[in-house]
Amino acid sequence: MKRILFVCTGNTCRSPMAEAMLREQARLRSLPIEVRSAGVSTVDGLPVSEHARAVLRGRSIPDDGSSTAIGSDSVEWADLVLTMTTGHKRHLLQRFPNAIDKTFTLKEYTQTDESVVADIAELEALYTEWHMKQALGGQLSPEERNRLLELERRIPGFDIADPFGGSLEMYRICADEIAQSMDKLIAKLYGESPKAD
Repeated sequence: MKRILFVCTGNTCRSPMAEAMLREQARLRSLPIEVRSAGVSTVDGLPVSEHARAVLRGRSIPDDGSSTAIGSDSVEWADLVLTMTTGHKRHLLQRFPNAIDKTFTLKEYTQTDESVVADIAELEALYTEWHMKQALGGQLSPEERNRLLELERRIPGFDIADPFGGSLEMYRICADEIAQSMDKLIAKLYGESPKAD
């Protein structure tokens, strides 16, 4: 059984849609997945956005959840933590540094271009090196700093934009982006072919 936690800001839009979509795909494909979602800046019990619910209903996906604030129990429970943005990932890892090996943005984790995957690994190694040097009072060399900046420019964005407060169409676009990542996620986890875009 794989346990996956989706994380966004308020846990009322993106992460509940991702949770509901993956739960439904797991049900339809009889995949052994447990799914939860949480927010880095929320309180427990807020309703899921009405537009998010409408988008899920339009896809015949049930949703009866409410917001959950991220906590150590959720992070420890998860085998894989998938955030909606790089900012969420950074925020989560500042609070739960032990989760570094299982925390990714959703789009980063489902990235299939091997050159991008290699660039990400190199960039993360450079960031680790930079933080270590800073802790010891040092700095990156000019070559390391230039390489870090080059990689940052080259790597595509992995954020899924927040539709909060936007139109129903913005929520549909967000849901489409999440759905594309769901197909890639299932393919990565279970070796299934992703659906054609």
